Formats: sequence, C-alpha cells, structure tokens
Amino acid sequence: MDNGMPVIVRPITAGDFDVVQTLLAELGRPAPDPATDAVARAVFARHVASPGTSSLIAERDGRVAGFLSLHVHDRLNHATPAAWIPDLIVTEAAHGTGVATALMDRAKAIARERGCHALTLESGYRRLRAHRFYGREGFTDAGKYFTLRIDRAPDDEGGSPGQSHPEASS
Repeated sequence: MDNGMPVIVRPITAGDFDVVQTLLAELGRPAPDPATDAVARAVFARHVASPGTSSLIAERDGRVAGFLSLHVHDRLNHATPAAWIPDLIVTEAAHGTGVATALMDRAKAIARERGCHALTLESGYRRLRAHRFYGREGFTDAGKYFTLRIDRAPDDEGGSPGQSHPEASS
C-alpha cells in the first residue's frame, strides 16, 4: 500500500492540539468536554513542554497521518530510565504506508538517546493488527494493566462529585 511518499516525523507543538484530539478520537478516546476545553489545552501545553515527554507527529503528503507519545521515567529497580508509549495512532487511510514504522523507529532512537533500558507500550485488546505490528517491531506481550478511574473531590478545580478529571479519561 506504500506508494513511496516519504514520512516526515516531527515533534508536536502546542498548535497540534486539534489534530491530536482528532487522532485520539479515531482511536476511540473521548473528546475533551467543551466546558473544559481550556483545561485540556493547558494539559496539552504542559505535555508538549515536559522534558520527560517526546511526542511526535508523522506527516505524509503534507497531511498528518499519525501520532506517538513517549514518556521517559525512572524506575526504582533500575539504574536507567524506562520509556513508555501510551499512545500510537495512525489514521485509517495511512495504515500499511510506513507511518507506524517511522514513528516507532524515532521512538526507539529517542529511548536509546535517553539511556532507557526498556521501551513498553499499551494497546487495547481489540487492536489485533497493532499487536502484530508490535510483535514485528520486537515487542513481547508482557502482561496486562489495570485502570481505576478517580473522581475529583467536589472542591478540586471546580469539579463536582462523579466528574472525571480530564487526565483520567484516556
């Protein structure tokens, strides 16, 4: 399916908020609540500026075709940090065109540059095509993870009981 168009991988900027939200929606993630749009944009800006985060946009033919978020963090049982990919999204139209490989190659290079001992990622159970890709990239299925949603306290940034914090909706 690859027609030879080059894939350009670049760091995200604060101006990429809308396109990243569109890509996250394609993955099935909930959109930010319009009432908390300013909060979501502030979280995104912090994410872009964080020294422990390297998030990337892939473009083909002048169009955004994918997104990868990489977080580097210390582990208490290792002398070197670990890298984690919570989000890797390729548009449906760009599947099979080398976009995921280009993003993953850059993520692996960043992890090496940052001295990481491991690179891990998470993927939904239903994403079988992605699982095959990760296997081809050298990843092994190392287990599963569990999520507990945390509701805000009533006085936390104006939230009300039962209202999820924007960062907990991934």
